[in-house]
Amino acid sequence: MNKQIHIIGSGFSSLAASCYLAQAGYDVTILEKNDTLGGRARQYKKDGFTFDLGPSWYWMPDVFEKFFADFGKKPSDYYKLDKLSPGYEVYFGKNSSLTVSDNLEDIFKMFEEEEKGSAKHLKTFLDSAKANYDTAIKDLVYKPGISPLELVNTTTISRVSQFFSTVRKQVRKNIKSNKLIQILEFPVLFLGAKPSNTPAFYNFMNYADFGLGTWHPRGGMYKVIEGMVSLATSLGVKFEVNANVEKILTDNSNCVSGLQVNGKTIATELVLSGADYHHTETLIDKNLRQYSEKYWDKKTFAPSSLLFYVGFDKKIKNVSHHTLFFDTDFDVHAEEIYDNPKWPTAPLFYANFTSMTDKTSAPEGKEAGFFLIPLAPGIEDTEELREQYFHKIMDRFEKLTSQELKGSVIFKRSFCVNDFKEAYNSYKGNAYGMANTLLQTAFLRPKIKSSTVQNLYFTGQLTVPGPGVPPALISGKIASELIKKNSK
Repeated sequence: MNKQIHIIGSGFSSLAASCYLAQAGYDVTILEKNDTLGGRARQYKKDGFTFDLGPSWYWMPDVFEKFFADFGKKPSDYYKLDKLSPGYEVYFGKNSSLTVSDNLEDIFKMFEEEEKGSAKHLKTFLDSAKANYDTAIKDLVYKPGISPLELVNTTTISRVSQFFSTVRKQVRKNIKSNKLIQILEFPVLFLGAKPSNTPAFYNFMNYADFGLGTWHPRGGMYKVIEGMVSLATSLGVKFEVNANVEKILTDNSNCVSGLQVNGKTIATELVLSGADYHHTETLIDKNLRQYSEKYWDKKTFAPSSLLFYVGFDKKIKNVSHHTLFFDTDFDVHAEEIYDNPKWPTAPLFYANFTSMTDKTSAPEGKEAGFFLIPLAPGIEDTEELREQYFHKIMDRFEKLTSQELKGSVIFKRSFCVNDFKEAYNSYKGNAYGMANTLLQTAFLRPKIKSSTVQNLYFTGQLTVPGPGVPPALISGKIASELIKKNSK
C-alpha cells in the first residue's frame, strides 16, 4: 500500500508538493478549509467581472516552466501567457509617470533620458543581478534550509559582501534620480521587506523584472491554479474542500497519527501543512510546538494589505495593466508598516486592470480594477477605515490620471486584515508571509521538518525559500523531497 499523506491547504506550495509526492507514489489528499481551491490565489466573479483575489504578478516564468517540466509538461499545456508591454507603469505625480518596457534596450533608453549616465550604471547593476539570479534560482533557493553550509559555495563566497550590504545602498550608490531609485527598489517589496533591510544579493529580483519581463496568464492567475489542480488530479491527488483541520493528532511517540477535520477523526501517516505556519502549530499540543508566541512576535512579517475589487462601467484611461502610485513618500509609508505600525498617513498603492489586456476579465466597454494598499499586519480593521482609504486612493487616482471614476463604480468588494485571518488563519493578518531580511533567510527561517513531531512538515511563505508565487512552487518541491528522503 502506498504511504498516505494529507496536505493542509491548497495554495501554490501545497499543490506543487502534492504533484511531486503523487508522482513518487504517495497517496495524497489535499484538505482545503474554504469552498474553492487555490489558497490566497482564489478567484472572485461578479456580474461578468473576474478578479484574482490574491497574487496578480506573473514573474520568473522559468520557475513555472521548470515545475511543469518535472512532469513532462509545459505551462502552455494548461494556460496561455501574454508578455505585457509595457510591463508596468509608475506614477510620481499628476500626469507624471514612467513606463517600464518589455525589453532592455528601451529600459536603458528610459533611464538615460531620466538621468544622463544612468544607463551605464544600470547595465552594471543588471549584470550583477543576473549573476545572482542564476546562483539563487538554479541553486540556493532549492536548498531545504537545514544548514548554513547550504549557502556556501565558491560563487557565494566571492559575493559575501552582498549579504551584508543592502539593496538600498547598492541602488543609490550611482543612481541619483528619485524616480529611477524607486523603480529599482520596488521589486524587493515582493520579498516583504524594506530595501534598507534586504540584502543586496536579492537584487536578482531586478533581473526578474527587467530581464525576464512581466507576464499575464490569459484568464488570470487562477488559470495557473487550475492548471496545477489538473496536473495533480491526473497524478492521482484527491481534493476535499470545506475541510477545516481542527487538530493534528499524535501518538505516545510524538508521531503524527491522524487529523481532526470538521469534528471527525481521520487516520494518516504524514502531514504536510501549506497553511499558515503559526496557525498549524496551534493545532498540536502546546508542549510540541517548536516556536513560542514570543518568537513569532519578534519576527519581521511582510505587510498585510487592504484590497479592493471594483467593477467600473467604463474603460479607464492613462494607466497600464499594472500601475504603481509612488506619488507620496515611500520611506514614511514603510516606517508606518515596519517601524511604527499604524494606518498609513499617505499610502503608496498599486492598481491593476487586467481587462485592459484580457477581454475575459470584464464585460465589453467596462473595466475590472484591483487596488492594493500595503498595511502593517495586526492593525485595527473596520469597515469605516476601509471606506475612508478607498476614497483616499480614488481621489488621488482621479487627480493623477486626470479622469473621474468614483461615479462609474458598479460595485466594490474589500479584503483586509480581518479577512486574511478568517480565510487563511494568517498570523496577524499578514498577506505575504515572513520578510526575507538577512536574519530571516534560508536556514534562519522556520524549518520545513518539525523537530518535535515526527512526520509533520511545512511548506509555503513562512518557511524556505520565502514569499512570492515562484518561491511557493519551489517550497513545495523542497518539502516533497525532504519527505521522500525521510520516508525511505
